[in-house]
Amino acid sequence: MFSRSLISSRVLPTVLSWYPNKTPVIRNLFPRKQRKSPVRLLDIRMASDGQQQQVPPQKQDAQPGKEHVMNPIPEYYSTNYQPSNKLQGKVALVTGGDSGIGRAVCHSFALEGATVAFTYVKSQEEKDAQDSQEILRKAKTSAAKDPLAVSADLGYDKNCKQVVDEVVKAFGRIDILVNNAAEQYKASSVEEIDEERLDRVFRTNIYSQFFLARHALKYMKEGSSIINTTSVNAYKGNDKLLDYTATKGAIVAFTRGLSLQLMKRGIRVNAVAPGPIWTPLIPASFDEEETAQFGAQVPMKRPGQPSEVAPCFVFLACNHCSSYMTGQTLHPNGGTVVNG
Repeated sequence: MFSRSLISSRVLPTVLSWYPNKTPVIRNLFPRKQRKSPVRLLDIRMASDGQQQQVPPQKQDAQPGKEHVMNPIPEYYSTNYQPSNKLQGKVALVTGGDSGIGRAVCHSFALEGATVAFTYVKSQEEKDAQDSQEILRKAKTSAAKDPLAVSADLGYDKNCKQVVDEVVKAFGRIDILVNNAAEQYKASSVEEIDEERLDRVFRTNIYSQFFLARHALKYMKEGSSIINTTSVNAYKGNDKLLDYTATKGAIVAFTRGLSLQLMKRGIRVNAVAPGPIWTPLIPASFDEEETAQFGAQVPMKRPGQPSEVAPCFVFLACNHCSSYMTGQTLHPNGGTVVNG
């Protein structure tokens, strides 16, 4: 059963109703004329007879996408998850933590005892950031400090330094750095990708990882962990997301190289390569028809939920779970077999 505090209508624009068969249902708390048909959480988590369980067609006009207007709201928390103080006393910085995979990672870290800071895009992700902060306040353990939300454009070195400085000023150190923020845009040909767009995507997706690691390492000690979000596209390619895919391939190489560099300092560096996960990036990147078919291409015939990805980050952040792993990538991708 969901914790009542986690589904407060003050925190999220949704509530959970329960049908007699105990299946959770998401309902939007908008005026009736704006409501869409409710979508059951389990409808996009379970597929039968090999048929994809679709999400309703939807599209957002700009990036970054907004989680609070999605239908259904992505699942950042599974009631089956059992925290066990894996990150007690740690300080974590998660980029793009206002929504999607980032929100789920922040929440799992908080449940595991970490003090959490996250970044978001000012003026565009304010509502999602406020929701995430409230979620984290209610999820944190008594020993952890209140969560910190920091707005920043992470594509620039000075902004990344300011983020790190603000987190260290508030909490004294950084034990876990999760480089998760990303953006993507469709293109049918490499000829459509101009210098301005290429620079923008690379700045957000990979420059930021270099910059944040560079500055955070000053405050990270032996036993600390860096976790980078890459993508299944780095392994299988994607002809419609060429520049995004190139950045994700760079992240794999960056993870492997940095892990070797930091091994002597006792700092582990790993990555997570999600497949099709239901996040705001999807309706903000694709048209309605593509969104409705999202996830159909993987063996499980459905999109994954952020809650199904977050435990990978917990595992990699926890020293007594993954102390013998560095330079590696985990693959929560719905069954797609990829080459290492």
